Amino acid sequence: MKIVAVLPPVVELPEPSPGYLFNIKKAYNLHEYFASKGHEFITLSDANDSLDPHLADMSVFICSPFYPAYLTKEKIYSAPKLKLALTAGVGSDHFDLEACAERNITVAEVTGSNVVSVAEHAVMQILILLRNFVGGHQQAVDGEWSLPRVGAYAHDLEGKTVGIFGFGRIGQRVAARLRPFGVKLVYNDPYRREDLEPQLDVEYVSFKELVETSDVITIHAPLTEQTDTLFNREVLNRTKQGAYIVNTARGKIMETNALVDILNSGHLAGYAGDVWYPQPASENHPWRTMPKQAMTIHYSGMTLEAQHRIEIGTKAILNNFFEGKTQKPEDLIVDGGEIVSPSYKIK
Repeated sequence: MKIVAVLPPVVELPEPSPGYLFNIKKAYNLHEYFASKGHEFITLSDANDSLDPHLADMSVFICSPFYPAYLTKEKIYSAPKLKLALTAGVGSDHFDLEACAERNITVAEVTGSNVVSVAEHAVMQILILLRNFVGGHQQAVDGEWSLPRVGAYAHDLEGKTVGIFGFGRIGQRVAARLRPFGVKLVYNDPYRREDLEPQLDVEYVSFKELVETSDVITIHAPLTEQTDTLFNREVLNRTKQGAYIVNTARGKIMETNALVDILNSGHLAGYAGDVWYPQPASENHPWRTMPKQAMTIHYSGMTLEAQHRIEIGTKAILNNFFEGKTQKPEDLIVDGGEIVSPSYKIK
């Protein structure tokens, strides 16, 4: 059986990191795994043209949301032997899920593998924005010492209203980590979690109220038909004057140029996140140079601990596939010719 994976190329690190698994050489230790089972394993670092020659005879395709290969309907219908599309991580919007369902291709992901990592990254970026950390750090690098230029734009988190858009595994962990800061926590999600509201001290509000009353909005929703560019120009203009947004979900949830314009206008005080569209982001992506931002590349869910969880989960899904066993329901996005994940079948 032929298995194809798209992963980043090998780069030389300043210091060795034996735990780093996310490149075509280490490949989550899948080279040894597939060799032991007698399968052909091909790793690619280019998700575009280099994938095309393998479409005709590949049975399993693997990629990650951090370095995605966009498996379009055209590519899916050019892969007659494809049975499993596997996301080594969480978030499978880089696959055309409806086309996978039409072709009865199973789509699975390693649910829960990076929820702690992403939640911690989101909390970190909230603090970085409010405390104007980037401005203070840049002065340290540049040899400056101008306290007013930093302090005039720095805030405490305590007492602020934080709106969590998307209250799944990550959103819930963000709430738990923010609660000790003495903030007011509100959330919006298609599925209200009344059972968790007293425990996490969160209040369910409408999307409109969350947008218009939050000092900080942190986004943890999947990219779906409903959330695609949901934060458009009209919605961004309705945010509080001086609000901050952190997005560790998907870049396409934001309207790209509208965000740049609103940051330039001064209406939003800052934006941070690690997700872009498309990914990897081009060198001239407008978010690289927009003001009042603390962007990173998409690595929130790529801590060494998360990488090991992804390796374990990926191998578990593959073992179930090869042995004809039932997959864990929470790992399945498309199964039996239909989209089964609640996150992606919302209409």
